[in-house]
Amino acid sequence: MDCIFCRIIAGEIPSAKLYEDDSILAFKDVSPQAPVHFLVIPKEHIPSANALTAENVGVVAHIFETIPKIAAQLGVTDYRIVNNCGEAAGQTVHHLHFHILAGRNLGWPPG
Repeated sequence: MDCIFCRIIAGEIPSAKLYEDDSILAFKDVSPQAPVHFLVIPKEHIPSANALTAENVGVVAHIFETIPKIAAQLGVTDYRIVNNCGEAAGQTVHHLHFHILAGRNLGWPPG
């Protein structure tokens, strides 16, 4: 298995887990870009947002329903959700994932 996130899901690579259920996993980013920076990923390997279909898109709704609960547990109510889709947009891991950043003022445009 060459997907680092699939290996994290399988327990082959340790992570600082914040939340886990049957379909998603949330963990702290290893290279945080804000005081609070975590990732939420589906356990099913979906390469990017471009690969979402009628059959698998429900996991995104579940992720977005869960993000506020994790953020609240971390003591934040204001946060940014980022999804990079494609290499030119900055996607370096080809497994659908959402970055949640908080804990400081986040400027716009992001860069």
